[in-house]
Amino acid sequence: MASETFWRADFDGPGQSHLVIVRLAKGLAARRLVVPELDVGRARSTAQSLRVTVNTILPGPTKSRGVGDFVEQLARSEGKSFAEFEKEFFEKVRPTSLIKRFANPEEVASLVTYIASPLASATTGAALRVDGGTLKSAF
Repeated sequence: MASETFWRADFDGPGQSHLVIVRLAKGLAARRLVVPELDVGRARSTAQSLRVTVNTILPGPTKSRGVGDFVEQLARSEGKSFAEFEKEFFEKVRPTSLIKRFANPEEVASLVTYIASPLASATTGAALRVDGGTLKSAF
């Protein structure tokens, strides 16, 4: 199950409104978050009808407070440190990750900040990943 947070940021100038939709997976954030084609279509139609930019942020394995606590608990139950568990997780469960670690929430927030700013006015209808290179495909 996923939760959505919607907010609108208005900037000076014509066509400078941005609707930001942040979709976060409940539970272990390390699970792959799949956004169905319907959601991408909904984002595109919303952008067109409201004349705003609409993009989808797809976070990958992220060390949010809940995930950090959960992973720490798992690590302790196996007699490992967080760092040892994280290393093993990325070797065995997410071997395609280029950064070989959990992203931190600030790294995800940086993309959200950019995409909600006037600097991203030509970026709309996009699914943008912050996944540390976990997925090999560009599409």
